[in-house]
Amino acid sequence: MLLSGCGIRSTEVPTDFGAAPSKVLCSLAEPGSSAAAPRGLPVQVFLLCGSSLVAVDRTVRVPDGTADSQRRVLVAQGLLDQLAATPSAAEKEAGYTTDVRGGMNVSGPRSGDPDDTLRLSTPPADLTPFALAQVVCTFSDSAAAEGDGSVILGGPGKEPLRRYECTDDVRSRPGSAQPPSGEVTDG
Repeated sequence: MLLSGCGIRSTEVPTDFGAAPSKVLCSLAEPGSSAAAPRGLPVQVFLLCGSSLVAVDRTVRVPDGTADSQRRVLVAQGLLDQLAATPSAAEKEAGYTTDVRGGMNVSGPRSGDPDDTLRLSTPPADLTPFALAQVVCTFSDSAAAEGDGSVILGGPGKEPLRRYECTDDVRSRPGSAQPPSGEVTDG
């Protein structure tokens, strides 16, 4: 007769340690919660959850009749505002957080910049690795980006512009994998 067990002796004392731990992080319980969201352009922002970036649906308001050149900047500002917003109660419960701080603004290109440049009021190099990953992945996956999924970011000063990409590595390890970037030399 062969017996096997898990190594824990049975006991006659009833035990109740509650339900088994759940690993249902990064999953919103109410998928229809965006139905009550304000009207606007549907977008996705990347929030931190666990040790990765996860896309969350949001909306951004852009006035009708806005010129395309201004539209990109308005969408980018709306995305930045959404990233800086405190996650909803359901998002917090699911484990979502953000490292992007409020008060940051975005503007369009200066004279001599490529047309698709976005300039942040905080230099990208001054953002935390998590915040930079959130901004780059959110912008590169939106109407604020160039068609190839990259985004050109600069700061308020004379530091060189950089073209950033959001890769799978950045999405899965935003704190340790910096968004690949290269200095923009063409204007």
